[in-house]
Amino acid sequence: MKALILAAGGSTRMKPLTANRPKPLLFVGGRPFLEHTILALKNAGIREIILLVGYQKEKIKDYFNDGKKFGVKIEYAEQKERLGTAHAVGTVEMKNDFLCINGDVVITKELIKDLMNFYRKHKGVVVTGVNVKNSKDFGVLRVKKDKLKDIVEKPKNARNCLVNAGVYVFTPDIFGFIRKTKKSKRGEYEITSSIRMMMNKKDIHVFASKNEWVDVGRTWDLLDANRIYLEKMKKNVLGKVEKNTAVHGPVMIGRDSIIRSGSYIAGPVFIGKNCDIGPNCYIRPSTSIADNCRIGNATEIKNSVIMKNTKVPHHSYVGDSIIGENCNLGSGTKTANLRLDEKNIFSFIKGKKTDTGRRKLGVVMGDSVKTGINSMLDAGTVICENSFIGPGCFVKGWIKPDSVVCK
Repeated sequence: MKALILAAGGSTRMKPLTANRPKPLLFVGGRPFLEHTILALKNAGIREIILLVGYQKEKIKDYFNDGKKFGVKIEYAEQKERLGTAHAVGTVEMKNDFLCINGDVVITKELIKDLMNFYRKHKGVVVTGVNVKNSKDFGVLRVKKDKLKDIVEKPKNARNCLVNAGVYVFTPDIFGFIRKTKKSKRGEYEITSSIRMMMNKKDIHVFASKNEWVDVGRTWDLLDANRIYLEKMKKNVLGKVEKNTAVHGPVMIGRDSIIRSGSYIAGPVFIGKNCDIGPNCYIRPSTSIADNCRIGNATEIKNSVIMKNTKVPHHSYVGDSIIGENCNLGSGTKTANLRLDEKNIFSFIKGKKTDTGRRKLGVVMGDSVKTGINSMLDAGTVICENSFIGPGCFVKGWIKPDSVVCK
């Protein structure tokens, strides 16, 4: 069976992280996001993949090429206009049953294997469902004896419901229903509308997965994805670890990296190639550090993603944060990650203030940001690309691209 991965979106909700790259190439759990999905498919026995691309398509093609180095065969299709999920699926017509995956969901090989076992038992169209605590942002599945009865989009006050996971097995006749699908109120062709039409003609089964799943639709969702991927990682030390250094649990250290004396690393932690870590720094669980990074003396990193070529040299704290590429944090830069009243932290999507539902969240920082010494970054702050934060500044809110913030 072939897999179709929908990875064409512009990902405006993920800015500033997607200002210079498509969401599928965001670094998380030690590798680009989409690579985790491809490896999960391969490890579940699915080796033929079609990537539907659009936004910054060449970067995706350059990275994955024909898929050979990942042990799969990759073909490409392009969605020139992003007009909804039904439009995306309809871009590539299949002659046989196929697996279809939204490119922005965290899936594991276990989920794919369980889904395929369910499909082989029931045949036909299968919609994957997952239980989530807060269902208001998803399509809630109404199910009776494994059969789909309805999909209710983003119902108010829905909690602890089975929701659409964005992972399907489709039969070729889905394309006929897609051609009959009309635009929704949002002005898009929705795959759920196509599924509803199909549901009136034939049985659609629902596979209720118990595997971990995350819909990465907001920047802070990357922290959950990062944790899930790192928890499956095994210890592998390829770099140099000096004496008087503590490395505990599953920790990956890439080639030509050095962990200097006095450093303490508590896994799961990923450290890429050619990194310089320490001396005397503390790297806490669920942290991913990409290639060519510098983490210096008396610096603490906790539950964060640090992208390539970034420096956090000394006397700094980065907690529950996502830091882009080519950033430089001046000595003493601190990220707050908890409100004094311990209530939910508000952050920003496209500049609009939003309740994250999280008690702990630090900073989302775009590429090529520099902070001066003793900068203080409030919880939930978003700093867009190419910005400068002056020495001793207290920063909060949404900082636009190319900003210069002074005391």
